[in-house]
Amino acid sequence: MTEPHQPIRDAIPLEPSPAEEDLTEKEPQSTGKKILFIIGGLLILALVIAGLVLLLQPGTDTGRVRDIFIIFMALEFLLIGGVMIILIIQLARLTLLLQNEIKPILESTSETANTLRGTTAFLSEHLVEPVLKMNQYLAGLSSLFGLFKSKND
Repeated sequence: MTEPHQPIRDAIPLEPSPAEEDLTEKEPQSTGKKILFIIGGLLILALVIAGLVLLLQPGTDTGRVRDIFIIFMALEFLLIGGVMIILIIQLARLTLLLQNEIKPILESTSETANTLRGTTAFLSEHLVEPVLKMNQYLAGLSSLFGLFKSKND
């Protein structure tokens, strides 16, 4: 009725998946990227400070302030666009993780639940029902003997 299935601990690999191996191999590159992001951030901060210093010089007209503000807004939109691209990439990676890692675990769990359901049905049919029937017969016999016993007294 039920087929033998391999245990869950055998179904889950203990070795790192190819995605995890890629992450461990890219560790030195990620530190290099972090350094580049820090340098880029410091450069943008220096440009902002330099722009503010130049704006505070006496004799600065409003047209110049407007132009610098427009430049800052354009830089902000570029920064937001870059962050959105990173967000989309991370969302794609999360989707792949859900498809490749979590979905097989859920399928294995569902298979285990189905196996347990079959096992309980088998035990109920072949163990519990015969015991209940035997108890019913014994209860009937004991009540029958109780009737004869009470009439003899």
